[in-house]
Amino acid sequence: MARPKNTLARRAQIVAGLRRVMAERGYERATIGLIARAARLTPGLVHYHFGSKQEVLLALVDDLTGRAQARIEARSAGAGEVPRDRLIAFLDALLATGPDARPEDVACWALVASEAIRQPEVRAVYGKWIREGTKRLAGIIGECRAAEGRPRAGARAMAAGLMAAVEGYFAIAAAVPGVVPAGSAARTVRRMATGLLSAPREERR
Repeated sequence: MARPKNTLARRAQIVAGLRRVMAERGYERATIGLIARAARLTPGLVHYHFGSKQEVLLALVDDLTGRAQARIEARSAGAGEVPRDRLIAFLDALLATGPDARPEDVACWALVASEAIRQPEVRAVYGKWIREGTKRLAGIIGECRAAEGRPRAGARAMAAGLMAAVEGYFAIAAAVPGVVPAGSAARTVRRMATGLLSAPREERR
């Protein structure tokens, strides 16, 4: 099989190698040798393109968030102007449901979250994604409330709760496969969103 010659293609190949190894063995057990083998490269080439395993991980986080962002934009564009439709599209995109779902990515993202607790550099990029996603989600929730004649107050808390549910589903699906029934995460989070949107303000304290 012909190998890509340019640097970007090599780096992408190495990142894909880490994705495969992480999904099977976790981050700690993802040695440079295993990453190289999964990428069909030599360990020397991995070291040539990345200064450390952490650098490969950070590149993987960029790749995962880039895929998620593209999924969000595509689904948001097809959702129309109705705020509730846009909210459901956003949540479905976060949960990676449908034909573009990638279980390998879900497993890796759950591990990224755990590494964010241990590694400040990972925490910075993971935290940026969570903060920006929660802010955007809060904006859509506020639009939903306003469109239905309800106050926007509490949108940030609701957004944080829904984001926590999404991240929790990722963690459980990766740590204990089979516990979450297929397709149930999206359905449940949608119902959570509907319930939060309809709840009186005093119930959301």
